[in-house]
Amino acid sequence: MSKRLKEARKLIDKSKIYILAEAVTLLKKMSKAKFDETVEVHIKLRIDPKKSDQMLRGTLSLPYGIGRTRRVAVLVKGEKQKEAEAAGADIVGYDDLVDNISKGDIDFDVLVATPDVMKDLSKVAKILGPKGIMPSPKSGTVTFEITKTVMELKKGRLEYKNDSSGIVHVPVGKISFEEEKLVSNIKTLLETVVKSKSVSSKGQYIKSVSISSTMGPGIFVMSKI
Repeated sequence: MSKRLKEARKLIDKSKIYILAEAVTLLKKMSKAKFDETVEVHIKLRIDPKKSDQMLRGTLSLPYGIGRTRRVAVLVKGEKQKEAEAAGADIVGYDDLVDNISKGDIDFDVLVATPDVMKDLSKVAKILGPKGIMPSPKSGTVTFEITKTVMELKKGRLEYKNDSSGIVHVPVGKISFEEEKLVSNIKTLLETVVKSKSVSSKGQYIKSVSISSTMGPGIFVMSKI
């Protein structure tokens, strides 16, 4: 453990669950990295990740974005290519895009595709899947609404889903954000997760919530907002 991280941990009361605003203030105080760290929220859910009806997955747009613009690629054919370009997509293609992906040339953060071309992605599914960028109806990236989808993604629309341990990890901004903006983004995320609770999930849905920066330790915060 680095000296910087040891010093940061000394500022945290491990026996305390912080109020969100208080935790954000502390998080910014602990940040000593030479770059603009990403702030992440980690939500431990009381679910069984092996049961499909309890798994959590969806999309949301944070009120203040996440502090970076994602490169959006769109796999479409015909007139839809012009629509994607007009909407601001960074990469637009069809066979050429699939070929580039098969060669490992993935110069984008998110891939959107129309339903009629999904069959053409089967040959590169093993490449896109592990990277978490395979288009999916559940994440809203398989759609004919190209203009709306591209514009929302460029503005910061995020996908959230639980991992194999029932934990949701979501970036909510940069450490340079004003405290009020980080608090607002985190509240929006928590509200969205609570509203997305499966009817088959019983008892207290959120077991714990912690926030952290890229190079900093986690701070537990109250899940009730």
